Amino acid sequence: MNPIINFILLSSMMAGTILTMTSHHWISAWLGLEMNTLAIIPIISKTHHPRATEASTKYFLIQAASSALMLLSGIINAHLHGTWDITHLSDTTSKIMFTTALATKLGLAPIHFWLPEVLQGVPLFTALIITNWQKIAPMALLITTWNLIPNSITLTTGLLSAIVGGLGGLNQTQLRKMMAYSSIAHLGWMIAIITITPSLTLFNLTLYITLTSSTMLIMHLTMSKTLQNATLISSHSSIITSLFLLSLLSLGGLPPLSGFSPKWLILQELVSHHLTPLALTMAVSALLSLMFYIRTTYISTMTLPPSTTPLKNTWRLKSQPNTLPLSMFTLASIFLLPITPMMTQ
Repeated sequence: MNPIINFILLSSMMAGTILTMTSHHWISAWLGLEMNTLAIIPIISKTHHPRATEASTKYFLIQAASSALMLLSGIINAHLHGTWDITHLSDTTSKIMFTTALATKLGLAPIHFWLPEVLQGVPLFTALIITNWQKIAPMALLITTWNLIPNSITLTTGLLSAIVGGLGGLNQTQLRKMMAYSSIAHLGWMIAIITITPSLTLFNLTLYITLTSSTMLIMHLTMSKTLQNATLISSHSSIITSLFLLSLLSLGGLPPLSGFSPKWLILQELVSHHLTPLALTMAVSALLSLMFYIRTTYISTMTLPPSTTPLKNTWRLKSQPNTLPLSMFTLASIFLLPITPMMTQ
């Protein structure tokens, strides 16, 4: 893609996210989401492959339908109560429609089926944008209206997403689909706690973006798209191999890595609000996610593909590109746990 066009699309995507995050009017929030969607569509379909075209079509249809549902909820609320302020959402039907629309945009269960299919049809860097940047604007709207969202919907959706994300990733051999189900599970944890402690949802979102970025940047650097490709990660660099292992285990929430802190804090909050059965079920679902993370780390760091010739050390044969962003995200995904109490005060 032309660099100028690429810059315009990325700038439009960022502008749409910022517009949605800073607006309290229904129309401007909806407009920011539409800018976000229209900017990412050419990025998804830029490879001119049938899978990319299919992914962009699915993404457009889902996002357009959810945007229409969100706009309809705003129109109903404005008609009944005479206000376009998004923080004055009073009608029960509008609340349910608004929450459903944003849950669809995020890819939460049970409206999650589009996310694994879209990620499977795009390059890894585009998948990184979809799983990270595209979650910011809808989540910002949910955090803004946290006291207006029906508690029963968020708890049910969060629990269902955590379970679906854990079960769905178990039988995946494609790393992009595995990361899609990982995203669904992590978003489920955020939604489950949003009406109880919205600041904890924001902390979880920040850490989720950090962990996912470090993992997918390593996949992009090593061109790993399947579990079979993951066996070759150790041939690139021993440091990259170690960082990939730690990033995946941190995503799984294994202590003492950074990914353990949001799960620990969320379980504490759920138990303190007398939601112990929900906390127990979500803890078990986290073990399902940890299972496929450990499987991936075992394949990528402790096994070698069968070969009759010595494996080439590719890190000796070519120079590596700039890995500064990868280094920053990886360090944060590993070493943030000791300062978690200070970050959540």
